[in-house]
Amino acid sequence: MNITIIPATDLIDGQCVRLTQGDYASQKVYYRDPLDAALRFEQAGIRRLHMVDLDGAKAAEPRNLRVLERVATRTSLEVQYGGGIKSREALHSVFNAGARRAICGSIAVRRPELFADWLTEFGPGLLILGADVRDGKVAVQGWLEETATTATSLIERFLPQGLTQVICTDISRDGMLCGPSVELYAELQRQFPAVEITVSGGISSLDDIRRLDKKQLRSVIVGKALYEGRITLEELERCLQNE
Repeated sequence: MNITIIPATDLIDGQCVRLTQGDYASQKVYYRDPLDAALRFEQAGIRRLHMVDLDGAKAAEPRNLRVLERVATRTSLEVQYGGGIKSREALHSVFNAGARRAICGSIAVRRPELFADWLTEFGPGLLILGADVRDGKVAVQGWLEETATTATSLIERFLPQGLTQVICTDISRDGMLCGPSVELYAELQRQFPAVEITVSGGISSLDDIRRLDKKQLRSVIVGKALYEGRITLEELERCLQNE
């Protein structure tokens, strides 16, 4: 397979958790120390890690930077970090703590001019647009608030600034282990061939990932399927060795 597999580490109170459809009341703790999970992923051959500060998403500022710093300094993983990045100061703090890329979602919807400025200032290689979608519309504020914006219109808004990376999450499938919305992502990738569309939400097995790979998607985030053993680290390691 050519697709890049990116494990997800969602953080609440410094612990690695998973939610179902973005519902904070559904949280389940999988690792009290997220570094343990990161080290296991690294040992299996993973190169990138998706880290979401759920506390930060609610508080509108990063809250788990110490976790980011520990993972960034004690592993070789390239961490992409999101959650609560609403200001240039927050963006700098995320990079200073060791993130290789920063994910911006709500700010890109609420203050598109500011995110456009960041793309110009920091460069599209460092910034990822987060497009979290429910029923075709983008949701913000930790998925708690729906907007009238579509993923397509949001991506189009930042093409003039050189946008190259987008994570699109189908909220209705996130944490449900029901399979991804393959055609949704394939269509977005067809519409925006110069942009890496990262798939997020619903991955339940390696077969799901193979389907996305055949559609020429470039990267996929895997969360609950890994933590619940639907995809084992041994399977993942074999898969990565055969790339």
